Amino acid sequence: MTKWSGKTRGGTFGYKFFILLIQYSHRKVVYGFLRLVALYYFFFARNPSIVYYFKRIQNQRTWKLQRSVFRNYVLLGQVLIDKIAFLVKPQPGFTFDFDGEEHLRTMVAGGKGGLLIGAHMGNWEVAGNLLDRLQTKVNVLMLDAEHERIKALLAAHHVVRNFQVIPISSDFSHLEAIKAALGRNELVVMHGDRFVEGNGVVGLPFLGKEARFPVGPLYMASKFKVPVSFVFTMKEGSTHYHFYASSPRTFAYPARVKTRQIELAAMVRTYVDELERMVRKYPDQWFNYFPFWEEEENL
Repeated sequence: MTKWSGKTRGGTFGYKFFILLIQYSHRKVVYGFLRLVALYYFFFARNPSIVYYFKRIQNQRTWKLQRSVFRNYVLLGQVLIDKIAFLVKPQPGFTFDFDGEEHLRTMVAGGKGGLLIGAHMGNWEVAGNLLDRLQTKVNVLMLDAEHERIKALLAAHHVVRNFQVIPISSDFSHLEAIKAALGRNELVVMHGDRFVEGNGVVGLPFLGKEARFPVGPLYMASKFKVPVSFVFTMKEGSTHYHFYASSPRTFAYPARVKTRQIELAAMVRTYVDELERMVRKYPDQWFNYFPFWEEEENL
């Protein structure tokens, strides 16, 4: 499978530009400019993985396929703008539905902290800024290099996040940071739908085709004996988001080497089932712009 280095595309120029635009204009103006950016990517920098997703996974053709690809670019841009907008200044016009917030309160009341596992869909960072209502700290796992770039940029513009960042580092010190956060009864947010080459994975059917998923998040949860909730924050309309959190589960540590892979696959299957349900409900908000299904490598 094509290697993913853990780095996302692009630099900080786009962040700088949109921070300034959001600070000194209305969000609708920013959305309007965004459509020009989406048109550029649609015609000149089209991502093959998102085309594969709509064509092979969603079985779309001709005009419907083209419309979905363009809409996907627009929605990605909108959620990125919303993410920055929530950091830059108050956004009183937005509304939210919270499905499963009581599950997260149960996790906090349990005193062990917990893992919140999301995906590259919807707007996970908006969720991170909203979860301060749970009366505990929220930590987001993020690639170290990306964290440092964006941290410096946000600081330069006096922008403060409502959550802590745990940077993923090459010396694995982030594992100790995660353990310490859980020991303080805090929540740790991470993605469960992408892996770095060399990390443990399992292959499972996802939306009808085989895909690889990392075992690390759920293996970690079982080792630390903390509950897990699968969380998603999906955009519904221009100013409305819908937050979902599944009922918390605690997974038994797979101590037997002979059956470990089978047990890990069963754990990850619970996440994949929830992810599949959300992708079917919000097919246009799949933002994993990377070869995801095994079949993609052979095309």
